[in-house]
Amino acid sequence: MSKLENILSFVRLAGRLKDTPRSAYTALGKQESTAEHSWRLALLAMTLKPKYPNLDFGRVLELCIVHDLGEALHGDIPAVDQDPTRPKSTAERDDLITMLASLAEADRLRFLDAWEDYENGGSPESRLVKALDKLETIFQHNEGCNPPDFDYAFNLDYGRKQTDFDDVTRTLRELADAETRRRIKGLPPIQA
Repeated sequence: MSKLENILSFVRLAGRLKDTPRSAYTALGKQESTAEHSWRLALLAMTLKPKYPNLDFGRVLELCIVHDLGEALHGDIPAVDQDPTRPKSTAERDDLITMLASLAEADRLRFLDAWEDYENGGSPESRLVKALDKLETIFQHNEGCNPPDFDYAFNLDYGRKQTDFDDVTRTLRELADAETRRRIKGLPPIQA
């Protein structure tokens, strides 16, 4: 295969994220896909760029795109279902390495470096993306048309450490928590 065919093969494999369900639901009641989550995470990050003039937003967007890429092979594991004896990140890293096999070594290393930066929180960019990842998830939970037994209270503790990144993410967290409390009271989601 040519280099471009290898890239296309990788992109097609990553396209499985469009069909990889998450535990959240959209406002119309459709189960959200990992691709939809990653897209909105990137959009949220882009809107906040002016608040972070010292961060590399090319890197921020790379991290948004790659952070759940490994889920294309074996799916998403919701936070409430994760096995503490086998961290989700171990399985996702293994799957990511499998997915990257068709790419040139330099490309494999670039993707893996971005994923590891995100996982380890090794840069200000990765810590911001981790915070926004948690926030986007909470906002989606609060906006979704969820099953009657959906546990909104889980949102109040979820990702607390990561969302304490800075004043911007703390303020967004306050908004997310206020929305969560509305949903706990049985109020309808805030619509666009």
